[in-house]
Amino acid sequence: MDDQQIFLGIESSCDDTAAALVTGDRQILSSVVSGQTALHADFGGVVPEIAARAHAERLDLAVEQALSQAGITLRDVTAVAVTAGPGLIGGVMAGVMCAKGIAAGAGLPLIGVNHLAGHALTPRLTDGIGFPYLMLLVSGGHCQFLRVDGPQDFTRLGGTIDDAPGEAFDKLAKLLALPQPGGPSVEAEAATGDPDRFALPRPLLDRPGCDMSFSGLKTAALRLRDGLIADQGGLRQGDRADLCAAFQQAVAEVLAEKSRRALAASPAPVLAVAGGVAANGAIRAAVEQVARDAGVRFLAPPLALCTDNGAMIAWAGAERFALGQWDGLDLAARPRWPLDRVAAPMLGGGKKGAKA
Repeated sequence: MDDQQIFLGIESSCDDTAAALVTGDRQILSSVVSGQTALHADFGGVVPEIAARAHAERLDLAVEQALSQAGITLRDVTAVAVTAGPGLIGGVMAGVMCAKGIAAGAGLPLIGVNHLAGHALTPRLTDGIGFPYLMLLVSGGHCQFLRVDGPQDFTRLGGTIDDAPGEAFDKLAKLLALPQPGGPSVEAEAATGDPDRFALPRPLLDRPGCDMSFSGLKTAALRLRDGLIADQGGLRQGDRADLCAAFQQAVAEVLAEKSRRALAASPAPVLAVAGGVAANGAIRAAVEQVARDAGVRFLAPPLALCTDNGAMIAWAGAERFALGQWDGLDLAARPRWPLDRVAAPMLGGGKKGAKA
């Protein structure tokens, strides 16, 4: 890869409008992220139509700001990389159309990037590690263990069969009337709670393999909440904190045990974690301990690169470009796009393809 090349990355798969510029030698020249938390606050979660409209309004501004921060123009850019899926289709389409316009207008190559590959390749951007390595990709909509053998060579060792951890955190926050997004809210509440007060299940630990389930954990928390309300006539602050702490500990222990199994099934010199839920301190610490026990290197991106961002898309695009691969202006937005194209779908499929 040419160290002097510069890649523009555009990300709009969910509720973060992001643009960044990254060089071939892994320098992040700029990274702009415009969140939408305030737009969705009254709805208890992300509303796809509102998210898509906000992306359409903000994408060109984010790109302009990223170029300004980097002190360059489009004439200095080598190629345009954009999330082409998976994600909320309206947002993905907005990003793809923006990238097509920039690529066509500036005469630049266009590179469609799998959003999950962006997360999975982030350790290559931040630490320059080689292949292979083991990746726990854990976010709001996805959770899977991947063996990464190349920029487009991913083997899924296991994943969630229902809710992803981030989705489970969001649902718990909604049950407890905590602000969205749920992950940071639950973590903040858990900081003052007793994780051992309530007994919550550790789903699928009684079964072999690396698959996970978090839907039942959320249901168990709901029943505990309802029981407390029935017994006390309401939910006290201490109850909420203890329930969040117990929930967070359960998720961390499940991910830690499944990480042990993934390392045993596919030994690798590095265990990395990425995705929005990787910003959770308790989960990071639990997985890091697993790596330490196994004698392998542990890697987690800086917090700003755990959540959705344009830098990871720019870098994943750079990896594809180095292989001589890019796309035409017929690049299509995809709501579903599994990284492991050989493994059977985890969550079923349909006319639009496998979900994960």
